[in-house]
Amino acid sequence: MRLKDCHNFQDFRTLAKKRLPSPIFNYIDGGADDETTYRRNTAAFETCDLVPSVLTGVKDVDLSVTVMGQKLALPIYCSPTALQRLFHHDGERAVANAAEKYGTMFGVSSLGTVSMEEIAKQTTTPQVYQFYFHKDRELNRAMMQRAKDAGVQVMMLTVDSITGGNRERDLRTGFAIPFKLNLKGMLQFVLKPMWGINYVTHEKFRLPQLEEHIDMGSGATSIGDYFTNMLDPSMNWDDVAEMVKFWDGEFCLKGIMSREDARKAVEIGCTGVIISNHGGRQLDGSRSSFDQLAEIVDEVGDEIDVIFDSGVQRGTHVLKALSLGAKAVGIGRMYLYPLAAAGQPGVERALGLMKAELERDMKLMGKTSIDQLTRENLRFRS
Repeated sequence: MRLKDCHNFQDFRTLAKKRLPSPIFNYIDGGADDETTYRRNTAAFETCDLVPSVLTGVKDVDLSVTVMGQKLALPIYCSPTALQRLFHHDGERAVANAAEKYGTMFGVSSLGTVSMEEIAKQTTTPQVYQFYFHKDRELNRAMMQRAKDAGVQVMMLTVDSITGGNRERDLRTGFAIPFKLNLKGMLQFVLKPMWGINYVTHEKFRLPQLEEHIDMGSGATSIGDYFTNMLDPSMNWDDVAEMVKFWDGEFCLKGIMSREDARKAVEIGCTGVIISNHGGRQLDGSRSSFDQLAEIVDEVGDEIDVIFDSGVQRGTHVLKALSLGAKAVGIGRMYLYPLAAAGQPGVERALGLMKAELERDMKLMGKTSIDQLTRENLRFRS
């Protein structure tokens, strides 16, 4: 199987599985506990049907949207994800370049493997910085100031990760940073030697957003330890309100799942919320993002930007979320599998296929611009 054989999400997933050692593949692929929320995230779209219009004249389709103050050529953006250079040695560089090619936004994670400054110099695409709330309040301010200095346009605080989810696939292989693999996990790296060759022949793995603050090379700190020991579970709305005021710009909360919390985000001055359950990687058994989208849009959609993620695999999924009132849709695994499969060409192919799907599906829906999508286009099955 080669990149040219990949035509959809599942094809990219298959190729990534062939190329990655299984502990790393399962880190991308897995969810929390029994993975019920992970599965429901995509299954939820199947309970909603599109109702197309015909004879509307759809020669030209405009897919552009404006979200969080940024004009994007596509209604999707590459959501921040951690550890990308583990999946392919180019990591965030590849994704940022692909995002720029397609005129959309790119997110850098606190656990990213390329610095936000390098990405800002490399591309002109709007950049989101995703970070976590630390026990050290000065560290929080320092990280936000660094993002300001780098020219980051949008601040994104993840609020559903005050502790790490129970990802049992990682426990079975011993996956952690630094690696603490068990024998079974180590064997999988032996079976995929090209990954190891690329890993050791390229620049040393780093977490540049955090390396001044924590020692990831001592063997004492893993990603799980980071969540357990450095993040502050006492974070509350007053804490976040101070951060919003300090940032004084586009500020969104990622991980909102209730209308009540969306309302509080408005009250403290946020300009956006991201309806997300972290791709099913945190609280298993929680509602799917799609199931919660309509009520949150109804609550705050006229006041702040409501953005959606979790479970998106198709252009029709994107159109359904936009029809319910989302301003844009974040993708994660949808570009991570292509990144793992083929680096920048993989991400470009995935975004190109998604663009083609969206253009085709919009024409079949009888729509020429995203703002024409409404709930009248949808019917839910009982």
